[in-house]
Amino acid sequence: MTEAGASGGLLASLRRMFATVLEIGQVRLHILGNELEQEKLRLFDGLIVAAIGLMLTSIGAVLLCALIIMLFAEGYRIVALAVMTIVFIGGGILAMRAGGQRLRAKTHMFQATLAEIAQDREALAPRE
Repeated sequence: MTEAGASGGLLASLRRMFATVLEIGQVRLHILGNELEQEKLRLFDGLIVAAIGLMLTSIGAVLLCALIIMLFAEGYRIVALAVMTIVFIGGGILAMRAGGQRLRAKTHMFQATLAEIAQDREALAPRE
């Protein structure tokens, strides 16, 4: 009878342990989902703000170019336009290179999830 009680106790203990492991996994997946959602919202927000800034800056640049060209005498307007074109194309190339470098840079996504998993491993590690 004690063997039957011990095996029932062992089976119940294993079930509780399995349920705990599943619960820990579920919590970690929720944390991971939250981090993905935050990253998605951050990127979307950044893209919207960048698009608005780009549009306003482009309009301002066109108006500034028109103003500068109008300030030059008629004989120098083509030279002024050529210089401004070179400056804007050069700036655009530099900006594209900088954007490419930022996209290739390593990010620390899932930092909270990895920290939680490290804490779990530390808690489950055998103590000496």
